[in-house]
Amino acid sequence: MDKINFIEQIKAASKTETCDLVIKNVTIIDVFQNDSFISDVAIKHGYIVGIGEYNGTFTIDGTGKYICPGLIDGHAHIESSLTTPKEYYKAALIHGITSIITDPHEIANVLGIAGIELMFKLSENIPFDFYFMLPSCVPATSFESSGAVLESEDLSPLYTNQKVLGLAEVMNFPSVLNCDEKMINKIWDARSKGLIIDGHGAGFDKIMLNAYTTANITTDHECHNADEVIDRIRRGMYVLIREGTVAKNLKELIKATSIANSRRVCLCTDDKHIDDLIENGSIDNSIKMVIEYGLKPETAIQMSTLNTAECYGLKHKGAIAPGYIADFLILDELNTFKINSVYKNGNLVVKENKLINIDEKDSVIINIKNSINLPPLSKESFKIDIKDKSILNVIEIIPNKLESNHLRININEVAINDEFTSSTTLDLLKVAVIERHNATGNMGLGILKGLNIKEGAIATTIAHDSHNMIVCGSTDSDMLFAVEELKKIKGGIIVVKNKTILASISLEIAGLITSRKSEDVIKDINNLNLAVNKIAPTINFNPFLTLSFLSLPVIPTIKITDKGLFDVIKFEFIPVAE
Repeated sequence: MDKINFIEQIKAASKTETCDLVIKNVTIIDVFQNDSFISDVAIKHGYIVGIGEYNGTFTIDGTGKYICPGLIDGHAHIESSLTTPKEYYKAALIHGITSIITDPHEIANVLGIAGIELMFKLSENIPFDFYFMLPSCVPATSFESSGAVLESEDLSPLYTNQKVLGLAEVMNFPSVLNCDEKMINKIWDARSKGLIIDGHGAGFDKIMLNAYTTANITTDHECHNADEVIDRIRRGMYVLIREGTVAKNLKELIKATSIANSRRVCLCTDDKHIDDLIENGSIDNSIKMVIEYGLKPETAIQMSTLNTAECYGLKHKGAIAPGYIADFLILDELNTFKINSVYKNGNLVVKENKLINIDEKDSVIINIKNSINLPPLSKESFKIDIKDKSILNVIEIIPNKLESNHLRININEVAINDEFTSSTTLDLLKVAVIERHNATGNMGLGILKGLNIKEGAIATTIAHDSHNMIVCGSTDSDMLFAVEELKKIKGGIIVVKNKTILASISLEIAGLITSRKSEDVIKDINNLNLAVNKIAPTINFNPFLTLSFLSLPVIPTIKITDKGLFDVIKFEFIPVAE
């Protein structure tokens, strides 16, 4: 904003100059007091300048309607949508999201600084605010192989970007607790700049929480029960309640939230597929759920606007009040959070679920390397030797959760040979993670229960957080076929059966996202879902995102990386058979 506009705003506020837009007689959601009242809202040069009786060049009759701040997603990975920021924001705007705090650590784990800078460029010149947290853990741990390694000296120059707010989720907790120099340097760099640091406290006890908050780690989106919410709020943390495509924590966590502590609670999505975002919504859906569970609508809206803005230091955002940016929603109904229209910087951008007056600039030219580099593989690569062993360590999926169970199964009950063979009858299938960045030959093998594949295989290059290739199937031959075909399309997701491709999606940008339109991506996703129904007809959760999180060795209880089967509780590798 320039000085002249600033002066004109002050004059408009004092009624000596005409406002640009006035919404008359509208019910204002007061996020400061968890209340609402009826008044006019006046706007000048993209900012709210007055509440009271005003006239403007344009007026809107708000009688019987509600106005609330534009929603802010407190933590998200755009790469999980499978689309670029230039496609993601269109779906987000329709659901009332006008700002988002994003962590590009997915693409950073594949492409390093080049990946982060690409996300910066792809988020420019659009009517939407993407804010960035710099990835703290590339790689997430030393127990997996990523495509890049980022240290504090690599990240430091990026803090000059005004859209960078701080350091993203610190998930390598042993490095924090042990005061590893490289991790401490990253934390200290952000702390010394007065920036926020996000946490990742999955499975933390109170002592670990004490260490994190002492390290100035301020937020956590990994609570799994109400007690954990209270433990974090008592230590001054913000709890980000997550409702994503796979991880759905709101139903459990909202039990701990009340008017007494709601100011330390924000809402986020973390990971959302584009089809889920378009069909089921985002933070707007979380607000509806919060209201259904008994909190006031004003409180639910506060948790998705003012709280998030204050948490991340977004001045002039998150409220309907003079001096605040005119990002707002007009609602037809409050209790059902029915959105009539969305405004960004005082301009109408969504009306009745349709984008309005969106003027896109020229697309960014994307010029990056092919990120799929695999060594020669054969069916022998998938062999699991169980000769003279008695126990299998098995990963059991928990539907719609990022956590997994660790099963110890007697080999005599499931196998009769010296080599483990996938059993669809017992729902025990081979799973493999293959290093795909530098063709090192690293390949972790394991056994998975709960995916319910009856034939064929699924493979993807979305494998959090280092994003190697992960594949699970009923036969070694289909697993091998899926891997080779996925390589041909430069990464993505694939479903195969009897060495035939049933469906696939090419994610040519780092094996994570595509520059294609969201409608094309959704068609591919729908085809993938239909294909999954053919090979796993009883599945009742998203198998692709579920598979993707099996390789994240910081979420309990047992995971698999390209280096082997990993016990997250003991924080060490364990054998598949012992």
